[in-house]
Amino acid sequence: MFTVGGLFSGIGGIETGFEKAGFKISWSNENDPYSVRSFKHNYKHELYSEDIRKLNFKKIKSVDVLVGGFPCQAFSVAGYQKGFKDPRGNLFFEICRAITELPKMPKVLMLENVKNIRGHDGGKTAKVITKSLRELGYSVFWNLFNTSIHTDIPQNRERTFIICFKDEADWEFNPGKKSSSSIFNSYLPLSKSKSKKKFREMLEGGDVNERYYYKQNAYMYKELKKSIVSKTTAYQWRRVYVRENKSGECPTLTANMGTGGHNVPLIKDDLGIRKLTPRECLNFQGFPKRFKFPDDMPVSQRYKQAGNAVTVTLVKKFALIIKKILNK
Repeated sequence: MFTVGGLFSGIGGIETGFEKAGFKISWSNENDPYSVRSFKHNYKHELYSEDIRKLNFKKIKSVDVLVGGFPCQAFSVAGYQKGFKDPRGNLFFEICRAITELPKMPKVLMLENVKNIRGHDGGKTAKVITKSLRELGYSVFWNLFNTSIHTDIPQNRERTFIICFKDEADWEFNPGKKSSSSIFNSYLPLSKSKSKKKFREMLEGGDVNERYYYKQNAYMYKELKKSIVSKTTAYQWRRVYVRENKSGECPTLTANMGTGGHNVPLIKDDLGIRKLTPRECLNFQGFPKRFKFPDDMPVSQRYKQAGNAVTVTLVKKFALIIKKILNK
């Protein structure tokens, strides 16, 4: 069984996708204290909860696949696109350090980041990342994928995935041919989902805690009531107006949901107008029902962790392709 190590693991969306594809998760790394609590509540494999800059990778077990959703705030619109000038952007180079310090270099890398990273700083950021990985002996594949297109989950979520193979010329699958992209290209285009779950299928059944409902004395309730009329789609409060997501999909879930940034998507049900619950946000990220937040986890942190996560169902698709290539 091929093994996986995770960096910047959050609540384990990437690891869960690989696990569902038949990989063994050897270890993960995450140091946000709230995410660490959720991680330990759900997974049994080794978790290194130190700051990645303090990890001694020479003493950590080698893995076949190294994965990570390295911090995206430095490259996102919401994070003001500071890139490598932001300390969070510089954490990419810790991935390079991990690759070189592990007892054996991983055969495959899979990294995830925001849509904007390829165009950030006029493309210079992408060039630095590509050059760094190629100098370590990896072919580098970049592409943008959308959860709503490539899985059966109705969330509009565009993310950049970087998939790399070590010493590609040595692979029997592609003998003697150095590729500027990757053997991963041979498996593209990624198949589109033949069936799509309905928006309502992703919602919780039964009673929903009243804390998620807007009360009539809320300052924007009158505008919400006037604008939110359909029960089959999501809406967003955009400071002074309500926007309907007419595609019938969930808008992109973000890390700053409910914490002063983009608000949590809103819906109408038989009892009134409410926010999506944290559990419903996990549903829109493909997490299995067995994933649970600790009972005392603050609601704001639940939203943040769900919005920060990587869609499990999409990762599983990549993992199955990677497994086919590794098995050749």
